[in-house]
Amino acid sequence: MKILKFGGTSVGSVERIYAVRDLIVNDEPKIVVLSAMSGTTNALVGIGDALYAKTPDKAKQLIQELETKYRGVIEELFQQDEFKQKANRLIDNQFDIIRGLCEYLFNERKERRLLAQGEIISTHLMQYHLEESGVNSVLLDSLEFMRIDVHDEPDLEYSSEKLTKILEQYADTKLFIAQGYICLNSFGEVDNLKRGGSDYTASLIGAAIQADEIQIWTDIDGMHNNDPRIVDKTRPIAELSFEEAAELAYFGAKILHPACVKPAQSKNIPVRILNTMKPHLQGTLITSKVSGREVKAIAAKDNIIAIKIKSGRMLMAYGFLRKLFEVFEKYRKSVDTVTTSEVAVSVTIDDDKNLDKIVAELQEFSTVEIDRDLSTICIVGDLMEDTYGYARKIFQPFEDIPIRMISYGGSKNNVTLLVKTEYKHTVLNLLNKSLFNL
Repeated sequence: MKILKFGGTSVGSVERIYAVRDLIVNDEPKIVVLSAMSGTTNALVGIGDALYAKTPDKAKQLIQELETKYRGVIEELFQQDEFKQKANRLIDNQFDIIRGLCEYLFNERKERRLLAQGEIISTHLMQYHLEESGVNSVLLDSLEFMRIDVHDEPDLEYSSEKLTKILEQYADTKLFIAQGYICLNSFGEVDNLKRGGSDYTASLIGAAIQADEIQIWTDIDGMHNNDPRIVDKTRPIAELSFEEAAELAYFGAKILHPACVKPAQSKNIPVRILNTMKPHLQGTLITSKVSGREVKAIAAKDNIIAIKIKSGRMLMAYGFLRKLFEVFEKYRKSVDTVTTSEVAVSVTIDDDKNLDKIVAELQEFSTVEIDRDLSTICIVGDLMEDTYGYARKIFQPFEDIPIRMISYGGSKNNVTLLVKTEYKHTVLNLLNKSLFNL
C-alpha cells in the first residue's frame, strides 16, 4: 500500500479536486492524506486571532466569509442534489462547531479544535465527491489513530495498532481518505502536528503500516537545488538520501515538513515528491541510497537568533558545556548549530520562546550576547572530508559578505553558514552560480 499526501494547493479549487480524483482512482491500494483547502487554515488562524483580541464582530465576519466560500465550492463541485444537500449539511454542522467555539472565553484548547476544521471539511468533501463519482472509498477519522504523547511526540505504536485494526475491517477496499495535521493529545483532546503537519501525518501513517512508498504531492516538481522564490535558475533534484533531505527540510526547504523524513527513514520507506499540476514529471525520490559526492542543494532559514556565551570558566575546564546545554534542555529549546572556542560558545535557535529565561540562567555563570535578524545558509550534499574543491566554491562568494558563524563536521551532509538576513538573497544567487553554474 502507498500513502499519497496532497497539500492545500492541490485541493485548493474544484478543478484541483477533480485532478486529485483522477490521480488516486486506480487499482493500487492507497491511503490519501489531505490538507485543508488552501487559504482555510490561514482563515481559521485569523478567526482565532480576532477572538484572542476580543473582537467578536471581526471573527463573525471572517467565519461568514469562509462559510460562503465553501457554499460556492459545493455548488460547483457536486452535480446531484443529493450530494449537494449532504455537503451543505456538513458545512452546517462544522460551522455550528466553529461558532460554538467562539462563545465564552477563547483559549488554546478551543483554538486547536478550530484549526482542525479545515482538514475535516476537505476530506468529507472529497469522500462525497468520490461517492458521487461511483468510486468505492472509505473515509478514515485520523482522530481515531493519530495521537501525540505528553511531550507532543507521535505515538507510533498506538497509531500502528489502531490503524491496522481499522484497515482489517475493509479488506476489499483499496482507497482510503484521511485527514492530515490533526490528532489527539495525551489528554484525549483535539490537537495537531503544527503547520505543515500533513506531510508528517503521511510519513507517520506510512511507518505505522509499513507502506511501500510515501508520496508528497505538491505544487512544485520536487525539491530544487535552491529556493525558486528567490533564485531565477533552479532545477529539481532527482535523488536525495534521507540525511540530505532531512538537512534541507530542517534548514528551510519549504516543500517538505522537517519532521517528515524521520518516520520514513526509520522503516526505510521511499519518499517521492511529485507535482500535482504536472504529474508526468519525475519529481524527487528520497531513499537510504547516497548518490554521488557532490553538493545537491542550498536552503535558507530566516528568523534565526544567535546566542554567544562567553566565560573565563571554560578555559582548561570540563563540565561547562553540560551546564550550558542543561539550560536549553530545561526549556525544551532545540539548538540548530553550535561553534566553540576556548572561552566562548555560539549557538543558534529559530524562535525566541523562553529566551529571556534562558538568558537569565546563562548569565548566572557567563556573559551573554544576542544577535537577531539572521539567516542560516545550508549547503547540502555528500560532503565527505576527503572530497576536494568544495570549500573554495562555497566560500568564494563571501569575499564581500561577512559571515557570523560557520558550522561543519557534525554531519558529512551539510555546511551551515550564518549571515545577516539582508544578505540572504545575494548569497543564494552567488552560491547558485558558484556551485551549480546556474
